[in-house]
Amino acid sequence: MSGIVRTLAHRLSGDARALPDEGRLPSFDRATGWLNSPPLTPAGLRGRVVLVDFWTYTCVNWLRTLPFLRAWHEKYAAAGLTVVGVHTPEFGFEGDIDNVTEHARALGVEFPIAVDTAYGVWDEFANHYWPAVYLADAEGRIRFHHFGEGEYAMTEMAIQQLLVEAGAKNVDLGLVAPEAAGLEVAADWSSVRSPETYLGYGQSSGFASENPARYDRPHVYTGHERLALNSWDLTGDWTVARHAAILNESGGRIAFAFHARDVNLVMAPDAEGAAVPFRVSLDGRPLDHAGGSDVDDAGRGVLDSPNTYQLIRQHEPIVDRVFEIEFLERGAEAYCFTFG
Repeated sequence: MSGIVRTLAHRLSGDARALPDEGRLPSFDRATGWLNSPPLTPAGLRGRVVLVDFWTYTCVNWLRTLPFLRAWHEKYAAAGLTVVGVHTPEFGFEGDIDNVTEHARALGVEFPIAVDTAYGVWDEFANHYWPAVYLADAEGRIRFHHFGEGEYAMTEMAIQQLLVEAGAKNVDLGLVAPEAAGLEVAADWSSVRSPETYLGYGQSSGFASENPARYDRPHVYTGHERLALNSWDLTGDWTVARHAAILNESGGRIAFAFHARDVNLVMAPDAEGAAVPFRVSLDGRPLDHAGGSDVDDAGRGVLDSPNTYQLIRQHEPIVDRVFEIEFLERGAEAYCFTFG
C-alpha cells in the first residue's frame, strides 16, 4: 500500500487548478447549515483523515456511490475518518432544507452534512462536479481527489494509507463490498448508449419539437411518430421553461428513444403535497417485468415529491427502445433523464 496516495494523487490531480489553493482543506464557514453535526472546521478536524463528498440528492451518479460512502463511514470512523457530505443543489427544489433533511434520512446518510445552498463551500473548493471526493490527511493537506463514479478500491486504499500515516492501529486493509438496490445499483456501462439529457431549454438537447419561439409559454405539442436514438418529444399541453418541461393539462406524455438498462427521470409536482399519477410503457406496450423501483408491475406510479424516479430496469438483451411516460393529471415538472 506504500505510495498509493502519491501515485493516485499524481494521476488524478494532474491539473493543479483542480485542487483548492495550496492543497489545504478549505473552510466550511460558508455552509448555510448543518445536518447530523454541529458546524465543522478544518482546525477542529485536525488529527483526523477527512473525506469531503460533494453531492445533491437527485444525482444518480452520486446515488451509485452512496453504498461505499456509508460503508466507509461505518468501517473507518472509529479509526479516525470523518466523512463530510457537502450538499450543493443542482435543481431549485434541492435547496429546500426540508427536502434535503427528508431525503438524507431516507437515504441513510448519517455522516455530517454541510448544507451548501448558496454554493459557498463549492466555491471554496473550486469544485465543478457531482459527485466529487477530496481526501485530506491528519495535517489538513488534500492528498487525493476523484471526480465522478468509480475508483472505489483506489479511494479506499487512499483512506487506509492516510489512517495508517495518522497513527491508526489495526486498520482493516480489506475492501468493502456493499450491497446496493434500486437507484444505487451500478450502471451497466457496457449497454449505456444514451446520455444524461435535460428537458429545460437552458441545457436541453435532442428535443425533436424544439422551437425557441415556444419557450416559456404554453403550447400543445403533437409529438413525432418516430424518434431517432437519443431524441425525445412531448405530446400534450406543456410549457418548456429554462429549468424544466411543465405539464399544463392532464394526459401529457414524454417519449424518449434510448439504449440502456435503466431509465431514470428527475421530476417534481408543481405544488407541495400534490400527487400526480403516471404510467410508463416501452415501444407502446406494457412493461413486461421491466419496471424500475418506482413503478408497479403495470408501469404505474405516483409523482408525489421532487426526486429521481427509476422508471425502467430491463433485463437482457438491451436494444434500442422507445420509453414513454404519461401523466394522468396536470402539474408535473420534468427536469432530466439519466440512464444506467
